[in-house]
Amino acid sequence: MTRFFGYYMVLSMLCVLYSCNTQANLKTEAEKVLHSVIQENAEWAMQQEPLTITDFVCERSSGGIHDFYSEGDYWWPDPLNPDGAYIRKDGETNPDNFVEHRLAMIRFSKVIGSLASAYITTKDEKYVDHAFRHVSAWFIDSTSMMNPNLMYAQAIKGITKGRGIGIIDTIHLMEVAQGIACMQNASNVDKENLANIKKWFADYIQWLTSSTNGIEEMNAKNNHGTCWVMQVAAFAKLTGNDDVLDFCRLRYKNVLLQEQMADDGSFPKELSRTKPYGYALFNTDAMATICQILSDKENNLWSYTTESNLNIRKAVDFMYPYIKDKSAWIYPQDVMYWSDWPVAQPSLIFAACAYNNKNYFDLWKNLPHSTDIQEVERNLPIRNPLIWM
Repeated sequence: MTRFFGYYMVLSMLCVLYSCNTQANLKTEAEKVLHSVIQENAEWAMQQEPLTITDFVCERSSGGIHDFYSEGDYWWPDPLNPDGAYIRKDGETNPDNFVEHRLAMIRFSKVIGSLASAYITTKDEKYVDHAFRHVSAWFIDSTSMMNPNLMYAQAIKGITKGRGIGIIDTIHLMEVAQGIACMQNASNVDKENLANIKKWFADYIQWLTSSTNGIEEMNAKNNHGTCWVMQVAAFAKLTGNDDVLDFCRLRYKNVLLQEQMADDGSFPKELSRTKPYGYALFNTDAMATICQILSDKENNLWSYTTESNLNIRKAVDFMYPYIKDKSAWIYPQDVMYWSDWPVAQPSLIFAACAYNNKNYFDLWKNLPHSTDIQEVERNLPIRNPLIWM
């Protein structure tokens, strides 16, 4: 028995080493694929000055200048009552709604993700200096910072000043948090500022996990519930909140997979929408990102399977043929942005590393790694996969 146990331990160690080497090799290959993109994005980011939500004011917001505000995308004036409450048109974005705070946050995410990617590939601390100028403006500077809550996100005229569903807007702070984590040990990082930045994220986690809006979003049965776990996990990882990380792991295992995934790996609630392809991609990416964030030596969500045989690989395998050949899609076409998907979906590169799958990697490699379509950017919170690997 002792000899058997010894063999088992050696075999387990070899498997771990093989997995680590495989991931390291694929990360190296991914870095080669992204080399020119990283350089180009870093050059752009170095030219950008900090721009926060305080630079854009909407008179319809019930909050103050430091409160994030947005309006629900699919809500429109009622033609039968133009001055009354808005009505919903699922999948059809109203271009007149206020989204400037969301766009500023997406820009912020792109800046930090780009600079962090450049730093980890070059070790040049000029990228860290510039990144923390932006980070300080958003989270420390009393004249330009954002309050750590989303009380006024995705408001609807005549209906609500803000709602839990709006919390999905801060998925674009995930690469900010991860970028900070990648750069925090650079010699030119001010430790006091870093502590204050982490406190901002800790305060936001507290709001997300205790407020009415936060709990409502956590309990959402579709991609909104997924994205609550995804972003809370990202912020908890930065702040070292092990209790919240454990909570997110359990929620992924016991709630997200169980309530959202069908036996074939699809997400029926996303497929029933008017943009089923985009939503299916989005939820698969979010589920895969959760596995990437929360997996460690003690917890491998990539290999976790429920008693009813549900796991993340089923979701990736369900979407893979439709990413490879969108003409094979057997569901209705999206009512908007059908031609703009897919791009280099993060679920593919993360799963490629997790499963040492060259087919996933090659498909990811050959898809577009950048886009100028705002809707695609909005639904692609992971644009810089190297900082997560």
